[in-house]
Amino acid sequence: MRIHSIVSKTASEGPGLRFCLWVQGCSRHCKGCFNPETWDPAGGEEWTAEALLSAIDAAPGIEGVTLLGGEPFEQPGELAALCAAVRAQGLSVAAFTGYTLEELRARRDPATDALLGQIDLLMDGPFILEQQDFSRPWIGSRNQRYHFLTDRYSLNDIKNARQRVEFRIGPDGSIAINGMPDLPMQTILGMLNAGGSHGKQE
Repeated sequence: MRIHSIVSKTASEGPGLRFCLWVQGCSRHCKGCFNPETWDPAGGEEWTAEALLSAIDAAPGIEGVTLLGGEPFEQPGELAALCAAVRAQGLSVAAFTGYTLEELRARRDPATDALLGQIDLLMDGPFILEQQDFSRPWIGSRNQRYHFLTDRYSLNDIKNARQRVEFRIGPDGSIAINGMPDLPMQTILGMLNAGGSHGKQE
């Protein structure tokens, strides 16, 4: 499967400490998207499910795995198999999608249904810049919703969470940002660039 980037441990992308996969490829192209570099389906790197599982196993103490993008439901079959193995280890699966749950179910596609069947917490809907709102954890516009597809999580997990932003400095001095900043991304990147580094939202 095509993967854009990985963060092995983060507290900014769902309940608890999580291993996060930003998948590569998205045809939605939401205005104001934080990650337009993930749109090209030919970008990123090819990973096998086995290699990803090894990376997940090397991140002890995590609560689960979060799928982001890009658009996870443009690679549903491969991700369904990966998530089945993840849940067999007792880990949870959270996912972000630019589609609504109704749109995904209306596909009547076995691979899409298989991936939905492995997700505990789904955050759905396109990012709508005109409805930008960071008052709820992990999501960025008012139209987006939480769906508890299993009993692993509940509304209490949302109420007890808050928005977080994490910065990681690479060995080359680059700065990667993940989470939902309550500032325009251009403002944050401008502050980083003023210090001589460059950053990206993941």
